[in-house]
Amino acid sequence: MSLAVTYSRAALGIEAPLITIETHLSNGLPAFTIVGLPETAVKESRDRVRSAIINSHFDFPDRRITINLAPAELPKEGSRFDLAIAIGILAASKQISPNNLEQFEFIGELALSGEVRHVSGLLSALIHHDKIRRVKTATAKPLGQINESRDLMLSKENASEARLPIMAKSFLFGHILEVCAHLNGSHLVDATRADNNNCCSINTLDMCDVKGQLKARRALELAAAGGHNLLLVGPPGTGKTMLASRLPTILPPIKESTAVEVAAIQSRAGIKVSSDRWRQRPFRSPHHTASAIALVGGGTNPKPGEISLAHGGVLFLDELPEFDRRVLEVLREPLESGTVTISRAARQVEYPARFQLVAAMNPCPCGYYGDRKQACRCSPAQIQRYRNKISGPLLDRIDMHVNVARMTTKELLGDRVQARDTETNCQAESSAVIASRVLRAQESQFKRQQTLNSGLQIAKLTSPAIISPDAITWLEQATEKLSISARAFHRTIKIARTIADLESDEAGSTAPIETRHAKEALSFRQINLQKH
Repeated sequence: MSLAVTYSRAALGIEAPLITIETHLSNGLPAFTIVGLPETAVKESRDRVRSAIINSHFDFPDRRITINLAPAELPKEGSRFDLAIAIGILAASKQISPNNLEQFEFIGELALSGEVRHVSGLLSALIHHDKIRRVKTATAKPLGQINESRDLMLSKENASEARLPIMAKSFLFGHILEVCAHLNGSHLVDATRADNNNCCSINTLDMCDVKGQLKARRALELAAAGGHNLLLVGPPGTGKTMLASRLPTILPPIKESTAVEVAAIQSRAGIKVSSDRWRQRPFRSPHHTASAIALVGGGTNPKPGEISLAHGGVLFLDELPEFDRRVLEVLREPLESGTVTISRAARQVEYPARFQLVAAMNPCPCGYYGDRKQACRCSPAQIQRYRNKISGPLLDRIDMHVNVARMTTKELLGDRVQARDTETNCQAESSAVIASRVLRAQESQFKRQQTLNSGLQIAKLTSPAIISPDAITWLEQATEKLSISARAFHRTIKIARTIADLESDEAGSTAPIETRHAKEALSFRQINLQKH
């Protein structure tokens, strides 16, 4: 009787639970059985592993082979266990040394030739080991005393993920023969070195490209500074998409912890993560024909959707009323909670989804209702049906509603400008100038309340340190007069808080909201799309 134990990692959302692979060779009729709740791709590894071992000039045991994937109650999916199963068989049949197996975890798909191929969702395993090594570094505790502190053996095709600047230790191989040579000590491979180049690719977009649209530019700055959601309403060709695409250029650099989560989500979705772009904030713009599963995520083996892929960045929904109403309604809970939970009969997966929503729409089906140059061809009933595609509860969760009007020819030619950025020779403020104000305002918020204003707790909104009594009185009167909901009332205070933070001279200084701040904040809630 021969027994060998190897280790690997499953992919469950952005988590990577440990899988213990027990390989047992016994006497009896030749058979190859895999137990432990394997799905189809895992069961098919029997043929891949058999061919890979034979074509690598090893002997495939002519015995009864039983592979147990533990824990048995966790469903196993994908081809990521091929390498671990093959190494277990070779170790159990004494063709390679079993002495060092405890030190490694094996993740990789095997080709019939024995080559080690790329697997998706690998970054979750790397992040798990990164956390362990950071604990070891912080506590100065010997690595051997920390559970699951093994090194990773991966495919060379996963090099872009393995070289991210995280503390997981990994070895890259192109063929199973190289793995065996390393385990036997005959040809050692050096551990992968992290690429510490954290610079993102240069962004060619800039806010100085936007001519005019002072109200929309102001709303974009407030959205960036306070983490607020934004709806842009206007005729076709007024620059709504252009404005939305420049929001990431004025956001502060993404935090490393968030960047790691974003990279893990992308890896789980099968998107290759490169070391020179992993610190770039995501900007996702799904087409309006996208389904609810495409937006939220799902499937038999739950994958992340667009709102999780936008985690830490911007989700832009152009032509908002053209989305199916049932699709839009799935946004309501993630906008409040910042997470998405996908439930299936066999498992429940949670993905982070803290994103900024920027939406754009026309005021009517033809797009020209209220336009000063082109007449609208829609009837009142058509306009009302068009606007009713967006529910009141969803509209309430969008902090700011901004009209983006048609510009004059002089404004387009740049004759009327707000300012000139002398460093970039722009006729308006560049993204770098605006981003410096946004960063200062966010630093004030984190110093005061450890969160952006969009996440400020309701109980703190009416404290004297946040808002002055005069501003509260004015807002109460405006709320009664305009029939604003409680949620819209609280969101107006949050926007006013952001306006006050942008006025502060230095990070950390806090002045209460004044009436002028409340008036400007309410001006971004004046569009009522539910009435014509």
